[in-house]
Amino acid sequence: MASFIEFEEIALSFPEVSVEPHFEKISFRVKKKIFATYDEKNHRVTVKLSVSDQELYSLTGPSVYPVDNNWGKQGWTFIELGEIDRELLKKVLTSSFCEVAPKTLSDLIKN
Repeated sequence: MASFIEFEEIALSFPEVSVEPHFEKISFRVKKKIFATYDEKNHRVTVKLSVSDQELYSLTGPSVYPVDNNWGKQGWTFIELGEIDRELLKKVLTSSFCEVAPKTLSDLIKN
């Protein structure tokens, strides 16, 4: 089980990340583009993934699944923090950051 503190620590470890309010959520952005939001009420994160990454991570279990609307068809994906381990969370957040960040920044964290 991952906590908000673990999520925040991972998200802020990427280059040039800013934190801003987004309606009733907290958004994590790179170059003003959202790659993740945190919904405190539901203890859930929403991330932007490629459709192929969304399909791949959704196979890992019930903690990662597409948003059930047109946003989900565009790669927006829920992560249940209470059900995901830190290692998988880091992989999903890295994919999300790389999906949104400019290539010059995503290249800094790719192995």
